Amino acid sequence: MRKLMGYELRKLFGRRLTQAALLAAVLFSTLFTVSTYQNKYASYGGRQASGGEAVALDKEVAARYAGELTDEKVRQMMDELAPKSGPQGLNAIYLYQNAMQSAVTARFSDMYGNWNGLRVAQVFGEEEIRIGYVDGWLSASRDMEKSFLFLSFAILIMLAPVYSGEYGGVDNLILASRYGRTKCASAKALAGILGAVLVTAGMLTCNVGAAYLLYGREGLDCSILFAPLALTEGYIPFNITCGALLGYQALLSLTGAVCTAGAGLVLSAACRTPMIAVVASAAVHIVPTLLPVAESSPLFRLLALLPVYQMQFEALMSLGQLEGGMPYAVLALPVSAGILAVGYALSRRIFAAHEVS
Repeated sequence: MRKLMGYELRKLFGRRLTQAALLAAVLFSTLFTVSTYQNKYASYGGRQASGGEAVALDKEVAARYAGELTDEKVRQMMDELAPKSGPQGLNAIYLYQNAMQSAVTARFSDMYGNWNGLRVAQVFGEEEIRIGYVDGWLSASRDMEKSFLFLSFAILIMLAPVYSGEYGGVDNLILASRYGRTKCASAKALAGILGAVLVTAGMLTCNVGAAYLLYGREGLDCSILFAPLALTEGYIPFNITCGALLGYQALLSLTGAVCTAGAGLVLSAACRTPMIAVVASAAVHIVPTLLPVAESSPLFRLLALLPVYQMQFEALMSLGQLEGGMPYAVLALPVSAGILAVGYALSRRIFAAHEVS
């Protein structure tokens, strides 16, 4: 079985279309990361910076206030950072200078740049909120969302020929052999699942490594809730650290990959050609995001457990927590296990039942 899986993996990654799809996913991921980094901007004390210099300036400002967020620290930041209402009466909350200033004015400023009277407990509850430089890791997390969505389509392209690519005549040889309907069919499914996990783990490693090189490790122990306004609107509503956020994202990226693989293998076995399998797989994959279901609907809580939302991550995590304090997103684990088990068994069965001529 090991030799058969090795052979199937070589076939899987040896196809030019697969290589092109994975290369495109890597290029898109690189583009997102570089673009986000180059577009960073910060100003403080009369200094203005962009790109890497803006990251360094943001870190410098964050270091002045790092630690537990208190009412005294809020008033200090409001005095030292909050801009007054801009030209033509622009709302001070939306006047961006640096990441820490944006985070404090988004929650504790009125439109004129004055303290709005709210205290930390009123905004965040009684939990301790640790603040620091979180802009880099949260930006990297959002870039990874887009990267893994592209990668999910690359996985479908990679898996489309696993079974359907044999239906041009090779299936006659495979299914007529001694182990064609058992070990060979199993090796194909297992190689497809392992291939999806490997490319996802590789993409994850590259993205986290790039984020570490660009932004450093600062902020991993800080709350995601005290972040610039652009990173909090419609974002995850409960208090976890950036490190925990990345852990959940890594987990959901992998579960989303195996879910995608399970569904892709079934359609590969059911379709007559790889092209039909790609189109069918992509359609099934993306349809849940096109349904007219509001995020406040109970139905959305079920749809959000499907692979496409696991790879997108933010929409699933934004559904809050279960009674025990665990994110609702952890329900994706049993869902993924079920989809994977069904996909593995059903794809083998469809291929094994295929009639040879």
